[in-house]
Amino acid sequence: MGQAFDRLFGSDAPFRVVAFDGSTGGRPDGLVLRLTSERGLNYLLTAPGTLGMARAYLMGDLVIDEMNEGDPYEVLRLVGDGLHSKRPHVKDAALLARFVGRAGVHVPELPAVETPTSVHRLAHGLRHGRHRDADAISHHYDVSNAFYERVLGPSMTYTCACYPRDTASLEEAQAYKYDLVARKLGLQPGMRLLDIGCGWGGMVRHAVRHYGVTALGVTLSREQANWARARIQADGLSGRAEVRHADYRDVTERGFDAISSIGLTEHIGVRNYPSYFRFLRERLRDEGRLLNHCITRPDNRHAGLPSRGFINRYVFPDGELTGSGDIVRVMEDEGLEVRHHENLREHYARTCGAWNANLSKNWDDCVELAGLDIARVWGLYLAGSRLAFERNEIQLHQVLASRTTTSGASGFELRPRYEPADFGVDLADEFDTASLG
Repeated sequence: MGQAFDRLFGSDAPFRVVAFDGSTGGRPDGLVLRLTSERGLNYLLTAPGTLGMARAYLMGDLVIDEMNEGDPYEVLRLVGDGLHSKRPHVKDAALLARFVGRAGVHVPELPAVETPTSVHRLAHGLRHGRHRDADAISHHYDVSNAFYERVLGPSMTYTCACYPRDTASLEEAQAYKYDLVARKLGLQPGMRLLDIGCGWGGMVRHAVRHYGVTALGVTLSREQANWARARIQADGLSGRAEVRHADYRDVTERGFDAISSIGLTEHIGVRNYPSYFRFLRERLRDEGRLLNHCITRPDNRHAGLPSRGFINRYVFPDGELTGSGDIVRVMEDEGLEVRHHENLREHYARTCGAWNANLSKNWDDCVELAGLDIARVWGLYLAGSRLAFERNEIQLHQVLASRTTTSGASGFELRPRYEPADFGVDLADEFDTASLG
């Protein structure tokens, strides 16, 4: 096993492999990877790359010495930078083939937290149909509100923060993000806001409290809706703020002054973008504004997510990404006028790092609340996402648009300013969740 590692990755790879057969490979002073069973080897052989490594790790067959399971960022960075297979020499290829043959390659049992393939998910309905979307959302968001409180922190906000300065805390950055969205939407007292995919109601509460609007939020997660309703009542916002447990397509009201969609487009499906943005436009009044905030690819050539990838199997079943250009194109084709567009990629890398730090700090509680497998998945997912944002493999775009009238009235001033001149939100009041913890 150790010899096979050296032939594939080189003896100078920054790892020390210790295998179940007693063999070793790699650099003597490298990070120690322990492959403890033949089952672990089969995970690696039948799903090369991150999926196979994740399976072996989650099943306890791959152990990495001194890894912080709540924040494995440094390990993943080292793997990404230093574990690259080499094209074997013809003689080495023959040896490797014999090694694989002796291993008796087969797909072992999969971790219980891995979701089925897209084909098996058909039992829950067609991709992005209402029932299957609800199942996908529940899989990811209905883990445990208490778990999310430990990972997300007091803001209970599971979307990219916007850091106004290097020293800003996660909570400051999340409040600043909500305020930035509110300013882009031009919120004013008396307006009506629709927040699609509202999560735990952070944007709804911020807009009602600080901008005097009435707001409706919708989420497919029952756990999120229950938490948000309790917080709205505790904050004394009932009557002006509402969160429904519903599909966004069930919203019948129209004439909203503004719509925010923060972190939902990833779940819609690229083919459904036209109907999605058409639906949102129909809910706006003339000169009303839409702010779409979502993760994107750095190009427009590779829509979707790999069906055999870690994210699709363990984190976001049926999730899909594409480039911001595709989003802008569809918004414009559906009659929305794009007015502003910005990329917050580096901010999301920092946000993921802060969530990893929370998970690490509260590791024992998170394991007790959600189970070891889920906690491990979150450690990998957040650290891997941080790396991907840092390396421009994924991005985060906010696209602001208006329902411009046929006569050309957009509702925007000539040179609008979105950045708060003096951000003075009372953060201790905004994110005090002690009464609900």
